[in-house]
Amino acid sequence: MEVNCAGCAGCCIDWRSLSAHPSDHERRGPREPLDGAYNLVPLTREDARAFVDGGLADAMTPRLWLAEPEDPAVEVDGARLAAIDGKPAFFLGLRTPSKPVAPFGTDPHWLPTCTFLDPTTLQCRIHGTETYPEECAEYPGHNLELAVETECERVEHAFGGDRLLDRSVPEGLSGLLLGPGAIGSKVFVHPHPERLDGVVTRSEEGTLTDEDRASFVAAALASAPGTTEHNETVFDSAYERAVDCRSWVSESAAEWAERSEGVGSLATESDVALAERIEECRGAPETAGWDAAGH
Repeated sequence: MEVNCAGCAGCCIDWRSLSAHPSDHERRGPREPLDGAYNLVPLTREDARAFVDGGLADAMTPRLWLAEPEDPAVEVDGARLAAIDGKPAFFLGLRTPSKPVAPFGTDPHWLPTCTFLDPTTLQCRIHGTETYPEECAEYPGHNLELAVETECERVEHAFGGDRLLDRSVPEGLSGLLLGPGAIGSKVFVHPHPERLDGVVTRSEEGTLTDEDRASFVAAALASAPGTTEHNETVFDSAYERAVDCRSWVSESAAEWAERSEGVGSLATESDVALAERIEECRGAPETAGWDAAGH
């Protein structure tokens, strides 16, 4: 597997507003998610623990789904949420604040972007670190293994160029964690649906609170692989660590939100240049640029 990522970051950006033929292909699964995030990376329990241990618990956000009529469900805020054993099912992913980015040689636009993407270089700030998610490290390996179109190919169709340079499936891929084997490891359940008043509305509006996100992070860390059981001691401890976390991610996301002119609106080069002051001056790791990466 070989990919040309320079100037792209299509798997890290919701670029649908730039395309004449937008796709929801990467919003996997048959059920409708409450949030509108595109390319949400499903984190494993180990990924989540690494973020909490690394002081980045506030980088994560949950994804819940509306239940299909035949699905097991639990009612929260008057909505039927997809559930397992009477508990709301969810993924953990990464937050996607709107940032000024210029992928694929386009003019800069305000687009939902992975919180760890440097808008200036379009490189990941945590690439190769202990907190780099497993799914990101192996992308698009699982797509190739399943013979499913990759984001690289969708970018090629929409903007031209060569992004997926080699279609060979890499050796040593981690397990896909599909079906029941994903429960407690990648698909989690919240043990306390009675505490989720208002979360459906806030998830749909993109206004989840620090307390909301921390509650789901705690549920993931307290999960037992292969079951819907939870360790309440771990839940309480993880919640306190997560809710108290205030890293550069939260601080920069708040400022980006204040500056954004709306998703898909034009940005300026000076907007893009703000990344150093907004993110790096708050502690975000710098990226080396594509010359250093051999491009």
